Amino acid sequence: MELNALQQLMAATYGERDAARGRQAAVAWLAEELGELAQAVRKGSPEQQLHELGDVLAWLASLANQLGLSLEEAVGRYAGGCPSCGSVPCDCP
Repeated sequence: MELNALQQLMAATYGERDAARGRQAAVAWLAEELGELAQAVRKGSPEQQLHELGDVLAWLASLANQLGLSLEEAVGRYAGGCPSCGSVPCDCP
């Protein structure tokens, strides 16, 4: 799934509900899901890790929607490799 398609799907599925909760709630949910991902990485199965990665991406997409920003644009800064040195792999000291 493309990042723009993910954002559109999250907007269609949860947009009104997420907007009513507000940005601060979206950040809180994203942080909670990131914590669950960290726990799954430490102690979980690959299936649990995959589930939590999906939840993190969904909340990140929701937050981007609420901010009126594009995840495609955000990740674009990495299109040429490392944003600092421009190398792939990174050649930063």
